[in-house]
Amino acid sequence: MALTAYNYGGNLILSSIGAEKLDIQLPEHREFHNVVTEMALASGCPMPRVYVVFDPAPNAFATGQDEKSSSICVTTGLLALLNREETQGVVAHEMAHIRNNDTLVMMLVSVLLGGVALLADWAQRSFFSSRHTRRGANKNLIIVVPALLLIILSPLISRLMAMAVSRQREYLADASAAEFTRNPLGLAHALEKIRDAGMPFHKASRGTAHLFIANPLRRRVDDREGKMADLLSTHPPINRRILLLYQMAGLPGGSERVQGSKV
Repeated sequence: MALTAYNYGGNLILSSIGAEKLDIQLPEHREFHNVVTEMALASGCPMPRVYVVFDPAPNAFATGQDEKSSSICVTTGLLALLNREETQGVVAHEMAHIRNNDTLVMMLVSVLLGGVALLADWAQRSFFSSRHTRRGANKNLIIVVPALLLIILSPLISRLMAMAVSRQREYLADASAAEFTRNPLGLAHALEKIRDAGMPFHKASRGTAHLFIANPLRRRVDDREGKMADLLSTHPPINRRILLLYQMAGLPGGSERVQGSKV
């Protein structure tokens, strides 16, 4: 699974959500390509491959094993909702993930998380099938104990690891995006629009949710703060991210626009 994730993980993820190559004849696709080119130059990264998903939910993610094989994908909903400055902030955020090698880490986590789910499913089937066999108590015990541990603990531990990695890397990518664009407000306004749209991205799954700039599954726990939210959410609270970006721009008064946020 690790070898598959490293060599083919990016393509598997893009295929799983129905990503398609840009149609340069479309003005919004052409502008998006130009923005990615600008941010590649600003970040010092090679030009990534660019894709789009035809879905009204505004969101974006980056993937790939390194800078040379990286890809950035956005939804048509994001291109329709954001202006050029805001799109630039989102692309800079994804370029930051590429520059910081987050894409490799999160791609491996995404594919391996799916592998753990398969192993847990296999263990569950083995456990139930072993209950209906009469080949001796010792053999059943050898199968049952590891199976129970795998079923109960593996998915939980792997998801907590994915969430912890994702939350920390999102804060770093926001800060790096502000550095690339010299305009923290562009990303702040983009996150506000993504937050207010409130549309789930149905093509995403629990295994890929941590890749996106905002949680595509739209769970309430991602908007909360505290130890329990830190354990269960894939992303830091979007309100806090917006507030920090306003503060980077020297506008602490911008917190008035961030409803319900806590510092």
